[in-house]
Amino acid sequence: MNRLWLIPVIAYALGSIPFGLLIVKATKGSDVRKSGSGNIGAANVSRVGGLGAGALTLLLDAAKGYLAVWLAARWSGGSVRWLAVAAVCAVLGHMFSVWLKFRGGKGVATSFGAFIPICGKAVIAAAVLWLVVVIFWRYVSLGSIAAAAAMPILVYLLYAPGHAPASILSAGTMFIALMVIWKHRENIQRLMNGTENRIARKR
Repeated sequence: MNRLWLIPVIAYALGSIPFGLLIVKATKGSDVRKSGSGNIGAANVSRVGGLGAGALTLLLDAAKGYLAVWLAARWSGGSVRWLAVAAVCAVLGHMFSVWLKFRGGKGVATSFGAFIPICGKAVIAAAVLWLVVVIFWRYVSLGSIAAAAAMPILVYLLYAPGHAPASILSAGTMFIALMVIWKHRENIQRLMNGTENRIARKR
């Protein structure tokens, strides 16, 4: 059997590991989906389980995206086609986890991790944009939406400066960006209504 066809399966399996749920369950004995926003991502884990649990969730969610693409690179000889497939499948695994009845998180950390081996410069630029938006407007969700929306442009510009990236990479990046934004649809509605939670300013 050609093991290249295992890449999407393994990428999805890695992405589907619900680290946020497992960490809160292990440290607090509770289900993070029943508290706060109900999301299994780092932001909600921080609210429910503390900053340490949130940071660990962020790291592990990014790591599973990175590992999926890293394995794809090793198995395919660096084929951009398989890297893009692995990135998409890892993010879909996080968003629609088989362990959570095909529900899951919003895919921001996993997306960032998946794109580190593909275009680390784009990830750094998107992270800076996320940070700037969060600092100025104090909305984590708005920062995530802005970073997701910018990622296709950043990858296009920074993947191989002066040359357009492969079409499948551009398509995969655009698909992931749209999925991340779609997963934030409730946040977008709350932002429009002025009811989205802000990060409190420290006095």
